[in-house]
Amino acid sequence: MANVLTPQGEDFPRWYQDVIAKAQLAENGPAKGSQVIRPTGFALWERMVDEMDARIKETGTENASFPLLIPESYFTREADHVEGFAPELWMVTHGGGKELEEKLAIRPTSETIIGEYMAKWVNSYRDLPLLLNQWCNVMRYELRTRLFLRSSEFLWQEGHTVHETYEDAHAFTLRILHDVYADFMENVLALPVLRGIKTEAERFAGALNTFAVEALMRDGKALQMGTSHELGQNFAKAFDIQFQGKDGKQAHGWTTSWGTSTRMVGGLIMGHGDDAGLRVPPNLAPVQALVMVVKDTDEVQAAAKKVYDELKGDGVRVKLDHRGDVAFGRRAVDAELKGYPVRIEIGPRDLKNGEATLVSRVEGTKQTVPLGMLAEAVAAALQGAQDQLWDEAVGRRESLTHDVSTVEEAVEAAQTGYARLPWDACGVEGETKAAQSAVTVRVLQREDGTVPDSLDESGLIAYLARSY
Repeated sequence: MANVLTPQGEDFPRWYQDVIAKAQLAENGPAKGSQVIRPTGFALWERMVDEMDARIKETGTENASFPLLIPESYFTREADHVEGFAPELWMVTHGGGKELEEKLAIRPTSETIIGEYMAKWVNSYRDLPLLLNQWCNVMRYELRTRLFLRSSEFLWQEGHTVHETYEDAHAFTLRILHDVYADFMENVLALPVLRGIKTEAERFAGALNTFAVEALMRDGKALQMGTSHELGQNFAKAFDIQFQGKDGKQAHGWTTSWGTSTRMVGGLIMGHGDDAGLRVPPNLAPVQALVMVVKDTDEVQAAAKKVYDELKGDGVRVKLDHRGDVAFGRRAVDAELKGYPVRIEIGPRDLKNGEATLVSRVEGTKQTVPLGMLAEAVAAALQGAQDQLWDEAVGRRESLTHDVSTVEEAVEAAQTGYARLPWDACGVEGETKAAQSAVTVRVLQREDGTVPDSLDESGLIAYLARSY
């Protein structure tokens, strides 16, 4: 495999690019910063969408669709928001060969346009909470781009809600963080995440508070995997989102917004991949088991098809590779690169013995299994792979988390993982100092690891790291 991928220990960024290319996940698009997501990469995203969408709907949120083009005037209504996004905006100035009377922004996020329609749809407390989500593409101008991690155009989901009270909005913000984002990332992606609140410097433009989930990659850098924003009444006042309360008086709503993106695919690659390519957790994998014909004979083809049908009938996401005109070794390398959790190899010798070879991508094992016991063996191998990826990720994070007492120590420790430092010993001044060494405060937590309600709480713990 050394001839296929650059080893992680030699050059991690090059390894990352190699995996994306060799596993056929994505390519650079023709416009600067754009990306073409190939079928293998898009299948990973589709599974993420399926799992996330189910969790989002469990909260009572409904999907909708809003325009890609947003009038420039919408952004000027919320001063902090427009200031935060101005450098990232792509603007449309002409249409149909004529200069537009008002420039249109290609959405970088949709608080402004969704706020406009929420104001129309909310009239009474009976209309609340209004819970909306959309799956779409967005564009942000980026100087330095990297496939999946930071591209000018990317795919995501963005949720936007209006609530009757601060307490309801706050609770919903945290519900998304825990029950949707963290639950998906830990139980499906097998990536443990830090849950916490962002500092004022890292807060979403125009938000009251920003909460985030952060994962640690195999090179010791952090990746922000998702954010949930408590917007207070800032956007409600800017877009006049008012309702008549139970007391008959008019009041502004309390809003939230929250999002995750195709950046999670980058997190999957860097969180679990090894020198042989991807390692995809079975709970996520579009292909959990690959049935491979070793030698192209009628008997082998028939046996492989029978195994495929049986596994599919058991609910396994299975794929049949019956290509006789492609060398088996080449196909096996491709399966390793794409990270299929389990391979079932069937050749004439296996068939003669009434068995198949079961290969576990994560555990790196091969075993011969009687054909009649394949279903149980595959189920066990998939569960073992999921558990091992989780255990490895947890162990890595624990070993790369360092307790320190000064900002200087934090900057040094953050070169190889998380530095954990009392926020009182860091503060805004220390945060600024650390940033000069490309180290940022990823999240703040309470001492017991729970998520603070606000930055006003005392005794908070800061996690600092280099990040993507």
